[in-house]
Amino acid sequence: MLTDEVRYKLLKLLEPNPELSQREVARALGISLGKVNYCLKALVEKGWIKAANFKNSKNKAAYTYLLTPRGIEGNARFTGRFLKIKMREYEALRAEIEQIRTDVQRQTRRSTARQSME
Repeated sequence: MLTDEVRYKLLKLLEPNPELSQREVARALGISLGKVNYCLKALVEKGWIKAANFKNSKNKAAYTYLLTPRGIEGNARFTGRFLKIKMREYEALRAEIEQIRTDVQRQTRRSTARQSME
């Protein structure tokens, strides 16, 4: 459930905003509150983030989610791998778009040729 993309977006969001609530994280990432809770627990278990009570909050259940040194290091390595994955996806999508464009041009020429024969 903790996909590479969700992990990347979650860490990228929390690093500068450790005080975000799980509800705010869910809204920002467009995922369910339950999935945010699951992913945060997984990252805490991995030692990548530390959940601490937010001392200045009136809501005593509020937490801050701080990246640990291990999390910062892991995130840096992970970001490089994630970038490579996204670049491959981009290149594949670009090739697919070019193929579709070629197909459309070919179909347009055929259609035009048929119409001129009629």
